[in-house]
Amino acid sequence: MEKNWYVVHTYSGYENKVKMNLEKRVESMGMEDKIFRVIVPEDEETEIKDGKKKVTKKKFFPGYVLTEMVMTDDSWYVVRNTPGVTGFIGSSGGGTKPTPLLPEEVESVLKRMGVNESAVQYDFEVKDNIRVKEGPFSDFSGTIEQIDTDKQKVKVHVNMFGRETPVELDFTQIEKID
Repeated sequence: MEKNWYVVHTYSGYENKVKMNLEKRVESMGMEDKIFRVIVPEDEETEIKDGKKKVTKKKFFPGYVLTEMVMTDDSWYVVRNTPGVTGFIGSSGGGTKPTPLLPEEVESVLKRMGVNESAVQYDFEVKDNIRVKEGPFSDFSGTIEQIDTDKQKVKVHVNMFGRETPVELDFTQIEKID
């Protein structure tokens, strides 16, 4: 059996409670080998009120929770009978099991949340000479001082007006000079 992502329908406003209940049930019923991750799809929004910056989370699929699981009769039963769950999306009812999300759909949601970003391949190292190919520093050349793979950024010292100036750039903005 392979694990897939499924969409669970909940009462609107109860997504976090369902997530918590489901995680408790998985632990108490020993289903860790069948139900892996439970995610409430939400974005972080930054608001500025009265001159103060406030970061809030806003659900972009209210009433839904994503669950990564291996679909068996037991795991299906555990999720369906969790308090607050009204059913699965992609199930035609009458006891039929739901269809899983497509990998690109899951990737899109996880990327939007900043979770599980796919690793970008890069072929440069610290001290490599690079050329900036886009952005405000386009056509400048410099030397890589630091690589941050998590944020997919590099710190580069570019020569501006006769001085070495540190600049932070995305992996996609630079190319290696041989």
